[in-house]
Amino acid sequence: MDDHQQPVIKTNGPDSSSFSFSDLQYQSGFHNHFSSEALPGALPLGQSSPLLCPYGLYAEQISGTSFTSPRKLNHRTWLYRVKPSVTHEPFKPLESSHRKLVSEFTDSNSSTTPTQLRWKPIDIPETPTDFVEGLYTVCGAGSSFLRHGFAIHMYTANKSMDNCAFCNADGDFLIVPQTGRLWITTECGKLQISPGEIAVLPQGFRFAVDLPDGPSRGYAAEVFGTHFQLPDLGPIGANGLAAPRDFLVPTAWFEDSYRPDYVIIQKFGGELFTAKQEFSPFNVVAWHGNYAPYKYDLTTFCPFNTVLFDHGDPSINTVLTAPTDKPGVALLDFVIFPPRWLVAEHTFRPPYYHRNCMSEFMGLIYGGYEAKADGFLPGGASLHSCMTPHGPDTKTYEATIARGNEAGPSRISDTLAFMFESCLIPRICPWALESPFIDRDYYQCWIGLRSHFTHEGASAKDGDIQNGEKED
Repeated sequence: MDDHQQPVIKTNGPDSSSFSFSDLQYQSGFHNHFSSEALPGALPLGQSSPLLCPYGLYAEQISGTSFTSPRKLNHRTWLYRVKPSVTHEPFKPLESSHRKLVSEFTDSNSSTTPTQLRWKPIDIPETPTDFVEGLYTVCGAGSSFLRHGFAIHMYTANKSMDNCAFCNADGDFLIVPQTGRLWITTECGKLQISPGEIAVLPQGFRFAVDLPDGPSRGYAAEVFGTHFQLPDLGPIGANGLAAPRDFLVPTAWFEDSYRPDYVIIQKFGGELFTAKQEFSPFNVVAWHGNYAPYKYDLTTFCPFNTVLFDHGDPSINTVLTAPTDKPGVALLDFVIFPPRWLVAEHTFRPPYYHRNCMSEFMGLIYGGYEAKADGFLPGGASLHSCMTPHGPDTKTYEATIARGNEAGPSRISDTLAFMFESCLIPRICPWALESPFIDRDYYQCWIGLRSHFTHEGASAKDGDIQNGEKED
């Protein structure tokens, strides 16, 4: 247990129905070694797996890395539970109603295109749909089987998960709600996530999603074979961007009741399987370790920006990164574009036109995006793949240069956009390419860009070409 973190003692057991999310308490820190118990004395002292655990609990370890990973990279947590998670019937394939989850991207289930893509917000379904039923893959690369790659999903839901829990055996989920709060119950405790916050649910943890506000919509990134970490700060120094203290981890909460035909839904290799058991998986009375779900409020992010001239690279806004073995190259970065001041002198302030060896998937949580005057809406998305050119639309460019060099400091407010950026080239799922919400006219936002080229003030030389012809 950390010297500065005491376990929160809170009894929730049989009277769990009286629990209120407004009473939630969290532990603070990023990848700390945490300790939490819902009953006093439930954590064993001096060892992790005694012959007899307090209260007759079972000790169970969940490992997020191999046993022999270097200590600084090793992730594991000990859970002390009423019954072990192994107590269930055999898994059986679930005949999903949509079959739109992918974790191994090949030419048989997805395709590539260098064309810029954009999607309008997806409608909330009319039929009852929970988080798992409303989750579908948009694009990705690599393979969960080979433990290298990523998948980007979106979800729409209008009902809470009932008598079931979800477990992702393929990778970590980073969930970004766009509308509607999520009440997420995990084996380590409960999290409340509002739009403008994110949750990371590590590989293997069982969780259930309730919708206190009714319909909900959002995004989810999944990484295979690695975990999210804080980016290095380099010349920035010791402070800035996302502070470790602002990441919040749940405190122990449990329920101990008979739950006939409770269903565990396991995502395994992109397919869904179900197993029945007669108790809730959220029966963990105490736990300790550094492998746990967590949340983060994006308003606590401390952005950095230009203070004289030119536009910084978007990497300066990285909240979390899932690294590769190559230094400085991310399997997946989570980057945000929050409210901030623009003060650059004689500079084109919106994002510059560029082509990138990384691929960029963008979403919008609320407000407008500074580089797109029209068409990019909250709940929508765009994909600009490796070396595909993109940048501000025509309206944004013309409005920016019309203001000239006399534009004073301005504040970007009432907006929150984000980007998932990867070194891998994504393959796009067929239902995303065939979606009625795809913007077939996206390319039109740049077609109106006209030439502002002029020779005024320059001396013509022999052989100069002007308007396609040699000068007289």
